[in-house]
Amino acid sequence: MLGMNLFGKRTVFDMIERSAENETDRRRFLRSAGLAGLGTLGVSALGGVGRAAAHEEGPSDAAIFNFALNLEYLEAEFYSYAVFGRGLPEAITTGTGDRGPVIGGRQVDFQTASIRRYAREIAKDEELHVRYLRATLGSAKVAQPTIDIRNSFTAAARAAGLIGPGQTFDPYANENNFLLAAFIFEDVGVTAYKGAAPLIDNKAFLEAAAGILAVEAYHASTIRTSLYEKGLMAAVKKISDARDSLDGPTDLDQGIGFNDFANITPADQNAIAFSRTPAQVLNVVYLTPEKRRQGGFFPDGVNGPLNTSG
Repeated sequence: MLGMNLFGKRTVFDMIERSAENETDRRRFLRSAGLAGLGTLGVSALGGVGRAAAHEEGPSDAAIFNFALNLEYLEAEFYSYAVFGRGLPEAITTGTGDRGPVIGGRQVDFQTASIRRYAREIAKDEELHVRYLRATLGSAKVAQPTIDIRNSFTAAARAAGLIGPGQTFDPYANENNFLLAAFIFEDVGVTAYKGAAPLIDNKAFLEAAAGILAVEAYHASTIRTSLYEKGLMAAVKKISDARDSLDGPTDLDQGIGFNDFANITPADQNAIAFSRTPAQVLNVVYLTPEKRRQGGFFPDGVNGPLNTSG
């Protein structure tokens, strides 16, 4: 949580006022930050401004952070099972909305020591992201929704043409499959945080989101480099093309290059990473180009107000 030792009481109060989705969220944030003693009068005095900004300028910071939390749950569960053979502790998956189970997941028998170490570090980072976002949101945090890390990968692999109609894709069968599965998540995470940046009103929250984006970019680079070193460029291109077919008409997604050149950093002509809106991100993780509220990796949808694909 954004601590009182880091920000003054008025600063934290202003951050909460600008970031809460509604009056209920505002009070939850206040309680979590230990500012309930400021009283109803102080909340009411600034309440109109916060509500107006939320409605006129788009989703609140709390809505955006909860959207990010859904994605972090997915990544953290995927990596936790791959590295440790278990999911996240139940204590860090509770919150508002329906809490769901994790479908699938098991430990990967890594053959390459460096890839095993990379995966372990990423798994720990993703769990810390979950813990940080939950602490920041306080009692306004959403619960972990139902996550499918078994059937969804088969559907994604079929859509990409990696396997045939009657085949299945097990992301935990070997380290190559693991890397291809991780590739699906990591680039999406980077573009999600990049796309959310213009929507975040509070500068302290924006700085935190930028910090998580940077870590996700390091993760994505590690996965992309590992895939390139294994010569899996053709399979990666199929996944990249499949993502492009889901998130709209623009051709933004990029593979990792070919034998004669590498493309570890997916960026535009100015070497700037591209963005996805929350709806576009949900197109990818729901595995649909249509407007829906569930599917793919989230068979019952995500928790929170940002829950509909484009």
